[in-house]
Amino acid sequence: MGCGRVGAMLAKGLEKRGHTVAVIDVNVEAFRRLGPDFGGTTVKGVGFDRQVLEAAGIRRADGFAAVSSGDNSNILAARVVREIYHVENVVARIYDQGRAAVYERLGIPTVATVRWTVLQVLRRLLPAGSEPVWRDPTGEARLLQVHVNSGWVGKRIRDLSRAADAPIPFVLRVGRGLVPDRETIYQDGDLIYVACMTERTDEIESLFATPPQRA
Repeated sequence: MGCGRVGAMLAKGLEKRGHTVAVIDVNVEAFRRLGPDFGGTTVKGVGFDRQVLEAAGIRRADGFAAVSSGDNSNILAARVVREIYHVENVVARIYDQGRAAVYERLGIPTVATVRWTVLQVLRRLLPAGSEPVWRDPTGEARLLQVHVNSGWVGKRIRDLSRAADAPIPFVLRVGRGLVPDRETIYQDGDLIYVACMTERTDEIESLFATPPQRA
């Protein structure tokens, strides 16, 4: 929802990754930002209107991003999609950082600023795998932002580190960094950062893409 700079960049980025995309905006002129090569669907309307959402294919959607210019519209749309259509991967752009923290606690991930927003929304909509956030000059080591399967919720961060045989120096929780101690528990919505050799990236992605194996 929203075809401003963020929405257009996000839609084109998803399409380049092979995904089918529908874009909602109240202004049809905004769809020009998508360019002539955009192959997805465009729907004129308000993004929290159920008829508009259904015209955009929300019942088949794997993810929903509310990135219009209005905080209230974004949150309302995100809540409608999460609570009525039960779409798991939902994210809303919020300009007011104080409100963003509140909505994070309600289970609605939020993000802010153009390029950073696009990267973070992509990260939440496409949870499988990881994003390298730092590489050493030789390319041999990296810090990965890794999506963790919900089956790990309730496990200690040290248990995740032990399973990966790699350090987890910090966690992003409710928009804030956290250095875990021995008793820190992995919570739903956390993003973990794993330090590893580049050659182990696929191994670590595969480990956390599935629930932990029972002993």
